[in-house]
Amino acid sequence: MVNSGVYSGLCAAKPAGNKRIAMLLDPDKFISTPAGDNLDMAIDAGIDYFFIGGSLIANPNLDTFLESIRERCDIPLVLFPGSFFQLSYRADALLFLSLISGRNPELLIGQHVIAAPFLRLSPLEIISTGYMLIDGGVNTSVQYMSNTAPIPHNKNDIAVSTALAGEMLGLKALYLEAGSGALNPVSESMISDVSRAVSVPVIVGGGIRNAEAVGTAFRAGADLVVVGNALERDPGLIRELAAARY
Repeated sequence: MVNSGVYSGLCAAKPAGNKRIAMLLDPDKFISTPAGDNLDMAIDAGIDYFFIGGSLIANPNLDTFLESIRERCDIPLVLFPGSFFQLSYRADALLFLSLISGRNPELLIGQHVIAAPFLRLSPLEIISTGYMLIDGGVNTSVQYMSNTAPIPHNKNDIAVSTALAGEMLGLKALYLEAGSGALNPVSESMISDVSRAVSVPVIVGGGIRNAEAVGTAFRAGADLVVVGNALERDPGLIRELAAARY
């Protein structure tokens, strides 16, 4: 297993303005291993991380899925879990997500209590992350599964206050998420306001379909952009999206 140093890498990159990009892979959309050509294109494009996760993950072969990626590259594998069932020692790091934009106690702290003993003994790098669901113009899977209302897309003040609270509570990163399949990504102004208000790395995902949207998020202050659905439809986009970091 690679000693990824994912969080230290993000923190070192932030003041230098070096941007990072991650490809989100949902194991439920593959039988046991990700499509080889898609994976090879992502590796060749030089993406920084593979995020592994989904709203359900009913695929029982998560370990096999992760091992199949590790056999092909040393890019860090970061678990992006929707529940405590979605855990594996085969990854390098885990976003320990607390849904701070909602008021569902299970996703604020409840499932974390169940997962903590497992994670305490694991080799995973644990990155405590404030997860903020932002309205992307459609009722997404994460909104339905989390049973929470998203922050309205134009309520920057609420997003900033939520992000500040997360940072003050000691969370190491903030993740602004419009949701998989969102019609609209998180707005440039919201990313900018949140980024200026906090000092921790800011991750942005959901509704990002092209290089222009990636570049907009980075210019607004995102430190890491996560892309997923767009690449499932057109894997060849990964080179263009990865190049938008520069």
